[in-house]
Parts: sequence; C-alpha cells; structure tokens
Amino acid sequence: MATFLYKLGRSAFRRRRLVALLWVALLALAGVGAATAPTATSSSFSIPGTEAQRAFDLLEQRFPGGSADGATARVVFKAPAGQSMKDPANKAKVDKTVAELKDGSDQIAQVTDPYTAQTISRDGSTAYVSVAYKVNAMELTDATRDALKEAGHHAQGQGLTVEIGGDALQSMPEQGAGEIIGVVVAGIVLVITFGSLVAAGLPLLTAIIGVGIGISTITALASVLDLGTTTSTLAMMIGLAVGIDYALFIVSRYRAELAEGREKEEAAGRAVGTAGSAVVFAGLTVVIALVGLAVVNIPMLTKMGFAAAGTVVIAVLIALSLIPALLGFAGDKVVARKQRKADAGRGQSQGQGQSPDRQGRPGADEEKPNAGTRWARFVLRRPLMVLLVGVLGLGAIAVPAASLEMGLPDDGVKPVSTSERRAYDLLSDGFGPGFNGPLLVVVDGDKAAADRTVSTIKGLEGWAHVTPPTPNEAGDTAMITVVPKDRPSSVETEELVHDIRGATGDDVLVTGATAMNIDFSQKMNDALLPYLALVVGLAFLLLMVVFRSVLVPLKAALGFLLSVVAALGAVVAVFQWGWLGSLFGVEQTGPIMSMMPIFMVGVVFGLAMDYEVFLVTRMREAYVHGARPGEAIVTGFKHGARVVTAAAVIMIAVFAGFIGSSEQMVKMIGFGLAVAVLFDAFVVRMAIVPAVLALLGHKAWWLPKWLGRVLPNVDVEGEALTTATPAAPAEKELVKA
Repeated sequence: MATFLYKLGRSAFRRRRLVALLWVALLALAGVGAATAPTATSSSFSIPGTEAQRAFDLLEQRFPGGSADGATARVVFKAPAGQSMKDPANKAKVDKTVAELKDGSDQIAQVTDPYTAQTISRDGSTAYVSVAYKVNAMELTDATRDALKEAGHHAQGQGLTVEIGGDALQSMPEQGAGEIIGVVVAGIVLVITFGSLVAAGLPLLTAIIGVGIGISTITALASVLDLGTTTSTLAMMIGLAVGIDYALFIVSRYRAELAEGREKEEAAGRAVGTAGSAVVFAGLTVVIALVGLAVVNIPMLTKMGFAAAGTVVIAVLIALSLIPALLGFAGDKVVARKQRKADAGRGQSQGQGQSPDRQGRPGADEEKPNAGTRWARFVLRRPLMVLLVGVLGLGAIAVPAASLEMGLPDDGVKPVSTSERRAYDLLSDGFGPGFNGPLLVVVDGDKAAADRTVSTIKGLEGWAHVTPPTPNEAGDTAMITVVPKDRPSSVETEELVHDIRGATGDDVLVTGATAMNIDFSQKMNDALLPYLALVVGLAFLLLMVVFRSVLVPLKAALGFLLSVVAALGAVVAVFQWGWLGSLFGVEQTGPIMSMMPIFMVGVVFGLAMDYEVFLVTRMREAYVHGARPGEAIVTGFKHGARVVTAAAVIMIAVFAGFIGSSEQMVKMIGFGLAVAVLFDAFVVRMAIVPAVLALLGHKAWWLPKWLGRVLPNVDVEGEALTTATPAAPAEKELVKA
C-alpha cells in the first residue's frame, strides 16, 4: 500500500493543476446538484419492530386520515390572578384563538376547543387548545409554524399568559455557530503548530471543500433517498473534524520529509506513502463505526451513519490527492518563515565552504528533545505509576455511569426562556406533570374489548386520567388516552407503560410520543452490545493488520472502552446529577439521551483509532527499522505527539462549539464528544498507551507465525520505500562518509 500511495502522492504533486481542477469541478457539480434538487421533506421517524411503531401502523390502517404520527401543539392559557378561564371575556379570547388556528394552515388536521373537550383545570386558572397536524414535525412549513406562533402572540397581548408547547415548534438547531468556533480555534492551533499561514490554511481549505462536497451531495440526493434534513448534521460535524485532522497529518509528514533534505516531489510522495497509509486505515475505522450504526435498525440512524461515512471517505481521498497537489502550489511557503531563513543561511554557508551540521547529520536540529520526547522519557522511567494514575483517574470519573438513566429529553429540560418550557410548566401546575406526555392505547378489538382494557388500566397504579374508548367507523379498533401521574421522562411513567403492556393482551398496544421514546431507548440499549462487538471486533482485525500485533490492538480497544465509559460518567454527572450544570448551561437535569452511548461509541471509537494509528504507526516504523522498544516509543512521540495534540485540540474545539446550543440534546452531544476526545487523546493515547507499551517491551509487537502468514502485509510504515525510492541528500552524504 505504501508504494502505491507513494506513487499517488508524487503523481498528484506533479499533475497538481489537473488534480485541483478535478476537485473544484466535483465541488461545483455537487453544488449545482444541491441547488437544483427538489426540496426534501424530513425522513419520517420510525422504529421497526417496536410495539409503539406497530400501534402507529395500525392507527394509519384503521383510522385513515387520522395522522397518528402527525405533529401536535398545545396552546396553554393562564388567566390573570383573580380571574378564571371560564370568564366570558377570557372565553371570547380563546374562541378567537381557536378560530385563528383553524384558518392558519392547510396542514392542520384538528383543533380542539377547551370548553367542549373539557381541557380546563379544576381551579379554572388554566386551559389548553390541542392542535393536531397532518404531517410530522419536521415536515411542517415555516408558514404553518408562524401561524401557530402568531395566534399565541395575539392572545398574549390581551392580558392572558399564553405559551405554546408540543413538537410542532420542533426544528433543527441552527447550524453555523459551532462550526465557526471550531474552525477559528482550528486555525489558531494550526498556525501555532506549523508556524506558517499557508501550511495552516491547507487543512482548513481542504476540510471545507470535503464537507462542501459531502453536504451538497447529501442535499442533492435527499429527496431521492429520503435522507431528510437531519442527515447532514452528523456528516458536517465528523467531516469537518476528520478532514482537518487527516490533512494535518499529511502536511506535517511532508514538512518532516523536507527537513530531512528531500526534494519537494519526493517529500510529497513519502508523506502520502507513510502518513497517507495511516490516514487510510484511520478512515476505515471511522467508516466501520459509522456504517455499523445500521445494526440498531433505526432508518434515521442508518442514513445518518452512511452519510457521515461518505463524508469521511471524501476526506480521505482529498488528503491523499488534493493535499499533495496543493503542496505543489505552496512551494517553500509551507515551511515556517523562520525555518526558510535558517535553510537559506545554511545554504549560503555551504556555498562559502563551511560544513553545517544539517548537511553532515540529517535531522540534527530534530535531535533536540521536544516536549513529546521529554514526556515519553518520563513515562518510560515510571510506566507503572503513569498507568495506575491514568486508569484509576478515568475509573473514578466513570463511576457515575453506573447510575445512567436513558430516555429522550422532553420540553421540561429546555431553558425557561423558551415558550415550550413555560407551556410545559403551566400544564404541570394546572393539570399535573403527566399531561405533558399522555399515552395512547390502541385496542385491536370491539367495544367490549376496549371497555375491558379501560377497566384493566384503572386497576393499575401511576395513572391520573383515563378517557373513554374512541372507536373507529368499523368498530373494530378503539383509542384510549391515559394520562400518567408523573412527567413523561420519569421512571414511574416508564413503569406504567410496562404495566399496561404486561396486564393486557397482544391485541392492546401502547404508543404516543412517550411510549415511542421508551421503546426507542430500549432498542438502543438492546443494540449497544452487538454494535460494540461488531465495531470493536472489525476494528481489532483491521488494527492487527496495520500493526501486525495482537496486544497493540487489544490495548487500543480496552483503552477506548475506558475513555468512553469515563466520558459517559462525566455526562451523567453534569446532565443527570447536575454537577457543574450551571457552568454548561444545564437548567434542568433529566435522563441521558438514549442514543448517547451508541452515538459516542460510534463516533469516538473512530476518532480514537485515528490517534492510535497515527501515534503508534510511527513507533512501529521505528521498531521495524531496528530501534529498541523504548527508543521506538520516544521516536513515535518525538514525531507524533505535537501533531496528535493539535489534532485532538481541533477535534475538541469542533465538538465543544456545540455546548453553547440552547437545545439540550445538542449540548449533551457536544459535551460528551468533547470530553471523550479529551480523555482518549490526552489520558489514554498519550499516557496509558506508552506506559503499557513500555511494560510489554518486545512482547507488544508479538504476532504468532501462523497468523503472520495469514494476515496481509500492507506496509503502513513504508518500509518498502526505504529501498524503492531515492535517499535524501543528507543520507547520501552519510554514505559517502
């Protein structure tokens, strides 16, 4: 592989105008496709194989036109102190709002009058209007949402307190702020790392091009493949992060090859042949992790995973072809100005007959110990202490993960500044917290079966209100609304759902947003171990091919699991327990988003293996070239620690930019991923990994002979390049000497 990539890098460098033109043309083509593609509606959210989904499907069949999975909204009215919602003046305002809502949009299926539906609190202080829509929340038009908000605002201005809740106001968080923050921080880190604006600009430019192609392609295919508006979120986040990182590794290796005295084209070839090999395998681990989301069998997650994986593939291809092409355009400017002046001075001294160390000793400047070298030597002196501190420290942080409660956050965790949260609180105060998440029980049977179901439910605990059955026209199906005593995301409400299912037969199904969330959480929980086994297993085999070792991949996988569990512990401590919650803008604690563990496993595993591959590949490169195990560790840190540190800081910055979001789910994802990368890069890869390798010594690189014959030799270290390519001028000087 190294030889093939070496030739690819040299070819791209030599034919840089053609390569750059092809990528620009591809970006333009994707952009035109996105601009001319029909507007895509959001992909419908479904959870195949769950009871809640079967109930929705049955409702669609038996109650045609009922829009069982359509969006809903609640306009909540609170009378001024000393007044009642039954007062004629207040009733007239509500009636006007109901009429305005009915005429507001053709997407509305039904608007209920609180005075006929009896949705007025016992003390008369609170009432709410229920609005049902024909389409799901993400398919609502802006005009429909605006009509809903305006109806509430008109009533608000007439003395009543009016707030709007429900998923009808749900929309994807505006993108841009998080990415901009991440790109700005990435630019600063790259400038500090390279000391050259040109070298720092290349990873940013290529990452933006890659994300542009990926997102434009997703947009162009969204209508055909039913990708929806949510699919590009993960693709943008991951594509931006890995795009910068992969380019960073190639550019860094190119500069190192130039420092060895090689010609630019040769340096580009070697950079792609060595660091490029690591990029390929690191990219494969990310793709495996993202494509593996299909194991969960939730269409939305599968599409998100495949879309993000496609963006990662584009990032890898750009790193292997566009980066060497742009390095050809950059010339000497890719090297820091200070270094260029030093090189010019040495060249002038050589012309005057002086014999500088650089020509006599290749890499003499690099022999000065840097921070990576000093840290590696420190670990080598105290490997057991570093290992214990790292493992015990992450273990302590992971303790809260044992108390993990999963669910989907409701409006109760939103900031109090939002109308949804205020409507949630008004309903809780006026009717009880369970009114924010009613259960819908579907009875596949006649009136007698429905009546028996009502009696059975009333014999259970945990319900506050049970409505009479509502049959369909054929009389073979009925709907029953059950209002729990507790809030939708509580353990008590989940127990009520399980109790209803356990006490009734197979012809009774429980659904609704709350039940759907419970089933979603259970499905995610059930899929976690199979997904983990698939992803870690495939990546273990892949890393065994890369490092030709059994213990190194095993250590990599175990270290990853430690960092992910520690990150989950931190998420639980902040978002479930409320520790340091005010620091991160957490106004209301609650269950951890049910997709968080699988999401973190998928995303963080791929990124963690990036650092493992880039750092340990350089160690193995030194080891196979004759270095002792300790020397190989020092060499790996000497050349890789600075770059891996920069890459991790960039990744953390990209994810941390989302912590400022007003959406609890986005905030949680940003925090979880940022903390996971922090733990994995700086504790696991930078401390635990070298400590374990130091303790293992030669055994770390042990591979059974029979397995060595079976595994393909992909030559990630570029060993073949030492004999197949010309030596650097400095190396030739040593041979002559």
